[in-house]
Amino acid sequence: MSETVSAADRPWLQAYPPGVPAEIDPGQYRSLVELMEASFRKFDDRTAYSFLGKNFSYADTDAQSRALAAYLQGRGLARGDRVALMMPNIPQYPVAVAAVLRAGFVVVNVNPLYTARELEHQLRDSGAKAIVIIENFAHTLAQCIANTPVKHVLLCAMGDRLGWIKGAVVNHVVRRVKKLVPPFELPGAVRFNDALARGRRLPFQPPALTPDDVALLQYTGGTTGVSKGAVLLHRNIIANVLQSEAWNDPVMQKIPANEQSTSVCALPLYHIFAFTVNMMLSMRNGGKTILIPNPRDLPAVLKELSQHTFHSFPAVNTLFNALLNHPDFDTVHWRNLKVSVGGGMAVQSAVAQKWLERTGCPICEGYGLSETSPSASCNPVTNTVFTGSIGVPLPSTLMACFDDEGHEVPVGERGEIAIRGPQVMAGYWQRPDETAKVMTADGWFKTGDIGVMDERGYFKIVDRKKDMILISGFNVYPNEVEDVVAQIDGVLECAVVGISDEHSGEAVKLIIVKKDPALTEAHVRDYCQSRLTGYKQPKVIEFRTELPKTPVGKILRRELRDKK
Repeated sequence: MSETVSAADRPWLQAYPPGVPAEIDPGQYRSLVELMEASFRKFDDRTAYSFLGKNFSYADTDAQSRALAAYLQGRGLARGDRVALMMPNIPQYPVAVAAVLRAGFVVVNVNPLYTARELEHQLRDSGAKAIVIIENFAHTLAQCIANTPVKHVLLCAMGDRLGWIKGAVVNHVVRRVKKLVPPFELPGAVRFNDALARGRRLPFQPPALTPDDVALLQYTGGTTGVSKGAVLLHRNIIANVLQSEAWNDPVMQKIPANEQSTSVCALPLYHIFAFTVNMMLSMRNGGKTILIPNPRDLPAVLKELSQHTFHSFPAVNTLFNALLNHPDFDTVHWRNLKVSVGGGMAVQSAVAQKWLERTGCPICEGYGLSETSPSASCNPVTNTVFTGSIGVPLPSTLMACFDDEGHEVPVGERGEIAIRGPQVMAGYWQRPDETAKVMTADGWFKTGDIGVMDERGYFKIVDRKKDMILISGFNVYPNEVEDVVAQIDGVLECAVVGISDEHSGEAVKLIIVKKDPALTEAHVRDYCQSRLTGYKQPKVIEFRTELPKTPVGKILRRELRDKK
């Protein structure tokens, strides 16, 4: 790929607000553990997390994660072993992340809404030997654990860390009143609080970690329909934390001296956006994170936020829009907001305009992928005018548009966006073939997104090279859905395309050619519901007599999209 883009040729630097550096120094820490432990010492008495009215200090997180690290080491896990985390935003999540990393293991983030089929693939592919899972989804694990390498199960409950009385009440409501914990059997599973108690009595052996040790396997959809793990090293996440901190600093430094920097974590921590830009960035600067376990429960979200002063709110367009349209929106003190980062999907200009009018804080749209830890570009946080672009590359980041031969295209012309920087992944877990498709020999990551760069260095996405569907910030690859649907007896052929959706940006449309005339839409929906997590399920199902194909028989998805 072309070497014409160099550190000396970055037109976007003129768009940087005063004080934002062109480069960051990811060598400040040897590992994420060093970053976290520095914060544990420096901010020990500060609140690290707030959850359902209870605060947890940095000292609490330090002590609990150390105990859990000792417990995990005591299970016989070896350095580099993978530990899966399958929870919503509850206090056990950041404790488990810190524990896994401190013990020298690798975090495998898992969507708790996965079906047994999806979960089994990820556990087998990652080789995870242990899992920390909330009991609400333990029934899913019970269906597939026998087919995975998992030997150790730690069970969490929503009220675990809320104290005897409140915790018991919360767990009773979750289990008995709302009936959110289906029956399950996981013999040998250990309760999270019991693991902490045992770990406090065990020795802890801190490993000597390096920047090139693997910190995280972040699973993302594959072009072949198979989910694959982006290998993120300690130095990748550290770099992106420091890049994000430098980018936000022009407005975050305006927080009054007597207020602790506070961020709202409504996006799921198993998603790389929240993992880095909420949890790890807040850890770096001694901030407080408000954990929102269910962002779809808008009344509960707004009630929680009305009790806090907060300054940072990373979210996706759908959440910004849903909040704006809720009658309780004005019960929250939005005027303390310093930065609202929109990521995961395109921010709509109408939503950005309303958000600025109602909160006084502009939405700064950014761009990134699991493979880039995730942030690669963002609009300046000092902007007050919505640009409709994905902004400019972050410090220490190069971006360019290339043609199919790997040559950089001129300013204003379409090309595949490629990224090079310290936040770019090491590759895909045990998939050198897939890695070779997206990584060049000189370190560029090819995103599959088609974009243009203007003369100021701002980038805009105009199309996709791949058939990915983007639903509220989550990637859906047509092949995976098609592979599931093709297993239905009455299906002869099928194809999946993305269609526009006012709520989620895009939605899944499924087109089927029947083999059995008796096949019904209801049967297809039931089948998909049992095998695909919610956002992957088709919103629209259409039956046709044939599908458009190339002369060699390849289904023309683009033609189906154009005729939707």
